[in-house]
This record gives sequence, structure tokens and C-alpha cells, in this order.
Amino acid sequence: MRKIALLLIVLLGVAHFATVIQCEEDDVADVDEVDDSDDEEDDEDDGTEVKDENGVLVLTDSNFDTFMEGKDTVLVEFYAPWCGHCKQFASEYEKIAQSLKENDPPIPVAKVDATKSSSLASRFEVSGYPTFKIMKKGEPVEYDGAKNEQAIVAQVKEVAQPDWKPPPEATLVLTKDNFDDVVNNADIILVEFYAPWCGHCKQLAPEYEKAAKDLSQRSPPIPLAKVDATQEKDIAIRFGVSGYPTLKIFRKGKAFDYNGPREKSGIVDYMSEQAGPPSKQVQMVKQVSELIKDGDDAVIVGVFSSEQDTTYDLYLEACHVLREDFKFLHTFSLDLAKLLKASPGQVVMVQPEKFRSKYEKASHTLTIKDSTEVSEVQDFFKKHILPLVGHRKQSNDAKRYTKRPLVVVYYGVDFGFDFRKATQFWRSKVLEVAKDFPEYTFAIADEEDYSDELKSLGLSDSGEEVNVGILGAGGKKFAMEPEELDSEVLREFIMAFKKGKLKPVIKSQPVPKNNKGPVKVVVGKTFDDIVMDTKKDVLIEFYAPWCGHCKKLDPDYTALGKKYKNEKNLVIAKMDATANDVPHDSYKTEGFPTIYFAPSNSKQSPIKFEGGDRTIEGFSKFLEQHATKLSQSKDEL
Repeated sequence: MRKIALLLIVLLGVAHFATVIQCEEDDVADVDEVDDSDDEEDDEDDGTEVKDENGVLVLTDSNFDTFMEGKDTVLVEFYAPWCGHCKQFASEYEKIAQSLKENDPPIPVAKVDATKSSSLASRFEVSGYPTFKIMKKGEPVEYDGAKNEQAIVAQVKEVAQPDWKPPPEATLVLTKDNFDDVVNNADIILVEFYAPWCGHCKQLAPEYEKAAKDLSQRSPPIPLAKVDATQEKDIAIRFGVSGYPTLKIFRKGKAFDYNGPREKSGIVDYMSEQAGPPSKQVQMVKQVSELIKDGDDAVIVGVFSSEQDTTYDLYLEACHVLREDFKFLHTFSLDLAKLLKASPGQVVMVQPEKFRSKYEKASHTLTIKDSTEVSEVQDFFKKHILPLVGHRKQSNDAKRYTKRPLVVVYYGVDFGFDFRKATQFWRSKVLEVAKDFPEYTFAIADEEDYSDELKSLGLSDSGEEVNVGILGAGGKKFAMEPEELDSEVLREFIMAFKKGKLKPVIKSQPVPKNNKGPVKVVVGKTFDDIVMDTKKDVLIEFYAPWCGHCKKLDPDYTALGKKYKNEKNLVIAKMDATANDVPHDSYKTEGFPTIYFAPSNSKQSPIKFEGGDRTIEGFSKFLEQHATKLSQSKDEL
């Protein structure tokens, strides 16, 4: 019996053990089934799921378009995680989401991390954070109101109305059919020439439209307009449009360059100022006396009997054209006329006291008659605006010192009380020479203000207190050998320049020892030999080593060089514009990459590549259009 009992116990133990093992296997199977299910769910998650964070929906490049399908109105915020304004606004935005959720029907509120969903940020031209867009049937409506719950909710609800329509653009659209009529009849109008593919134009567009709305409500309104220069080519050519966007101010059909800011408030302020008279009325003798005593520029004052004086109208017309570059004043005061020793109908230009010398007149006077031409008055302004030796500064360089040749004397220029005597000491030496070379412009300049220019002349480490350079035509530069300055030394240097005995200073990388690649490398010293070779057409890219667009272009540009490698009379070239001088003004480089085609028969008038198609096909089309010496046919190429 004991043996039988023992056997039963063993059998029961084995049975229990088998049951436990089966349970563990079932559990493992269950876990595996759960894991398989999770894997299937993960496989199905393709990024289109829309998450909800405190009532705000999270949209991405992957789910944005799918989510927008069938939606009438959606508020979207484009933000950056690091943006302080975005962080501060987060709780307010959640309140907006809750408020619009209670609307009938509910209006979805979403957000997009623009730093991750870069395609969306680019598509909707997001350039700052936070940026709000009200999506109406998939199309963006700009929101530029106050950033608070009440204002945003009110605007979104308005857009959500079934009968809502976008307001008409405040910017006028000009074509060949209406351009002349609109422009010729406008006292003042700002016109933008743009290209649809131009990135800078796209950035400007919302700011330009906002400015147009503001200025349209001004009294009297100032109209803003735009011209698609790719469609209205004749108009663009007529006004010398060579890049985009180009902005011009028109006054009764006459065009003037726009040199103001390119954001809403700047455009509004600038155009409001432009709409006013070009000359400011002065009544007090003290005002003019102070300008003459301490000013930095010639003081221009028109003296008239009254606003009904016909010469006053002619003066204003002349001032309009030059208002960007000159400060004009006018007076009806007899006391001021006496100070200026002028009679009604005369314009007086007086140089500030610090620029006067025994070699020149302190003031010049022009008498305006009914027969006087506007151009005569303008020529008078231009002729007498500079003293014999003026003070060239960063603030007046572009307006006063563009004429070449320009002789510049660099040292520690300071007209303050403590340093005026030393400043005038060196200036007086320059005056002694300048009087004998009226065909050249002379100026003094502070060496710290123009340290980069001194470096480009090779004079930054000269060891001399005073250095001299000549900025010649075509971008050429000439440096005087370091030597203690006196009038005779300066005179000898200028005479050597006049006789053509000086060699220009050219910043240049070393000339490449091997330059047989598909793209020729141009440096400052070889620019004339390669680019200006009248036997060959040359396509030249000016690049910067750090430029992302240049790096992106490089493979296609190299492939272009390979494509045309058998063309003996066509050169595909490139030049690092940050390390080399471009010794010709015709090849202006204002951004990177800048690409010019230099025809064999017109080296001084290169053709700038303006197209957005920077591909082999785009460049090939450009070359075939402008090349003068292609030997292969298009089919062969």
C-alpha cells in the first residue's frame, strides 16, 4: 500500500508541474500576441495622427494637408520651441482654443513647430515667431492684429462666417494696359517690380501689402502698386529693372529710386515723408547760423518773396529729384535774406565754417529766372555741394563721394574741440595740392572708419600717421608708398597717377598652378586675363566659401563645365569674391552666388543671370541665348 500511495503522490506532482508549464507557455503566448499587436499598430502610425495638447492640435509636415481636408476654418500658430514670446503666449493660446471650441460650429485651433516642420514654414513664408494664419478652406489668411484672446477670437469668428470674403488687395496691380494712366496721374506712387519666383519678393509681399493698407487710409492717400516684371518685360526694361524686387517712386510719371526700408512701418514712414514738400521752411536766423557754424554738409537755402513766387515752384521741382541726397531749405524771411546776402528768387549754398579755405569761395549764389531750366538748378546743387577737401564718412559716402578718381587721405580725423587743430593741420596740406587738380575729388577720412579699405590698399600696417589712396575708375585702387606726408610727396603721387605710372593694388589669392578643371578658377590677378579676354565668352560665378546656396549649386555648376568642356571659345569660371578683388565695377556682387555672362564682344556690359532655374538645363538655355561663339549645336550638346 505504501508503494501505491507513493506512486500516486509522484503522478499528482508530475501532473501539477505540467499544468504550471502550460500556464507559463500560455502567458508567454499572450505576451507575444500583445507585442505583435503593438508592432502592427506602430506600423500603421505613419505620422498622420493629430495629437491634442491641452485643446491645441499638433500639426506637422506629415498630417497638415490631410487634416485640412474638408475644414472650413482653422487657426494655426507657427512657433519655435526656444521662442520666448511663444512660451509666454502658450497659456493664452490654450484659452483661445477653448473659446473657439465652444463656437457653433467649433473651430479647430492648431500649432506647428516651424523648426521641425520646415516645409510648412517655407510654404507659408514664416519668418518670425509666433506667426498666426487663419486657414479658410485650405487657403491662408494673414493675421496681423493684436496678440490677445479677444482680438484673435473675434478675427477668426469673422473669417468663419459663411459669407466672408477676403478683402481686396490694397496694392494696385499694374500692367501695360493701365501703367501709364495710373503712374502719370499720381502725385506720388510707389511701384514694386517683382518676379513670382523671387524669394526676396515673397518676403516683402506681406509687409508691402500692410503698408499699402495703412497708406491708403492716409489723407490724402499714397497708393502702392506692383508690376510682374516677368510678364511686363517692356515696362521693366523701360525703367532699367535688372533685379528683384526693384522699387521706384513715381511723381506724375517721373521715376525716382526708392532708398527706404522694406518693412511695413519703415515703408509707411518713408513714403509719408516723401509725400511732403522736398524743402523745409526756415524762419529763424539762428537755425541757419548754427548749420553754417557746426554743420557737416553745405547749407542750401532758397530765398523767395512768397509761396506764389513762380521761382519757388521751379525750386521745389528741382529739389524733388534730389531730395534723397540733399537737405533743402527755403525762406520768405527778409532777415534770413540779409544774413545770406541774397534777394528773392535766389538760391544760396554755404559751406560750413570748418571746410572753408583761402582757395575757394565760402558760398555760391544762383539767380532763378522764369527762363531757368530745372536741370540748371540741379547742376548748381551738384557742382557746389562739396568743399575742395571734404570729410568722407560712412554716412555720406554713397551720396557725396561716388565720383572717380577720388583721392582719400586717411588719418585720425576728429573735428571735436580737442582735435580740430590736428585734423586741420593735415587737411591744409591736402588743400595745397587739391587746388591744382580740379578734375579729381579730394577727401579726408578717419582711418578707423575705413580700416577695411586701408587693409585692401595694403596700408593698415604702414606705420605712418597718414596714408593716401586713390580710388580709380572701374574699381581700381592705388596706394601711396608709406612716407611722411607733406604737400610735395602728395603732389608727386598724384602726378604719377595722372601719367599712368602707378600699378593698381589688387587683392588676390595665389594664381592656381593647375587650372585645367571643367570650371576655371579666377583670382584677382587673373581676372583681366580670363574674364576680360575678348576672344572668349565667359560665364563667371562669384561665390563665398560659407554660402549654402553656393555649395548647393556646386555640383550642377561643375557638371555644366563638363558639358561645355570642348567649347574652346566658352569658359565656365568661378571666383571667391571674399578673397579677391573684382577690378571692374560692371561686375557688382551684392549677394552670393552672383553669376554674370561676359560676352566676347561686350566685356564692360556683362549680362547678369537673374533666373531662378540654377540647373544645368537652366544655365544651358541662358548660354545658348547669349553666347556669341558656341560651335556645337544644341543637339550635339
